Amino acid sequence: LPHRYPFLLIDKILSISENHVVGLKNVSANEWYFEGHFPQEPVMPGVLQIEALAQVGAIAILNGNRGKIAYLAGVDKARFKGSIYPGDILEISVTLTQRKGAIGKGVGEIKVEGKKVMSAELIFAIK
Repeated sequence: LPHRYPFLLIDKILSISENHVVGLKNVSANEWYFEGHFPQEPVMPGVLQIEALAQVGAIAILNGNRGKIAYLAGVDKARFKGSIYPGDILEISVTLTQRKGAIGKGVGEIKVEGKKVMSAELIFAIK
């Protein structure tokens, strides 16, 4: 991925296969967004959860397409089932369900301690 600090939201890729990728994010109290996103109860913004999911999905769609860029082209059925706090370790997984040319679709979820905290369907476009 071309992303760099402070917008790279993945710390490590745990596994990668043809259509499935699992990444890890250690959520630190020092994350830039916690300073202003509910200082009394810092939670990871939903839009950044979608971005973290999209970054893992981009790795999935770019598997076999090194040197190209994947853009997030759509988000459907995003659901937030819990909050993400400093100290949480995110397991972020995306499974590609369709590929046609430069377009791909996938489903993803974020888990904390094995419990799903968000999920969404994503659409990607490869440039």
